[in-house]
Amino acid sequence: MHLHISGVAPVIFAAVLMTESSAAQSADDQARVVAAVGTFHGALRSGDSSVVTRMLAEDVVIFEAGGVESRAQYVSNHFPADVEFEKAVPSKRSPFRAVVMGETAWVSSTNELVGTFQGRAVDLVATELMVLSKVPDGWRIRAISWSSRSRVKPAPAPTPAK
Repeated sequence: MHLHISGVAPVIFAAVLMTESSAAQSADDQARVVAAVGTFHGALRSGDSSVVTRMLAEDVVIFEAGGVESRAQYVSNHFPADVEFEKAVPSKRSPFRAVVMGETAWVSSTNELVGTFQGRAVDLVATELMVLSKVPDGWRIRAISWSSRSRVKPAPAPTPAK
């Protein structure tokens, strides 16, 4: 019996080491994924289209307001307005939640946006979901889903007089 247990001990030890190594690798990958999303947001805030373009995979799909955009459509059409909005409206983002599964990851967050944009009051809550894939030089964004809604509830419609 003693021989059987001592034969199992190295296997258990190796399994524990692989699990710890895997957990460390996962934490490193999570940090790299969050850094990639942070790089994208930093470039968006500063208006750096070359970094935004680099962070978006060539075949990225961007979902917002019921529409779908390619990388070229986003960078040439939507990006300038997003930069203007980012500069005008302060935001308060929740911490990123990153999940890494091999060479794929997704990062989610929420955001509160309160301020004025183009002369109109803004009071929104927003969600963001990004899907990333690992490439030789880091992580690239493959899909973005942005959704927002007003926190201000419209006044109820008046009830008709009887």
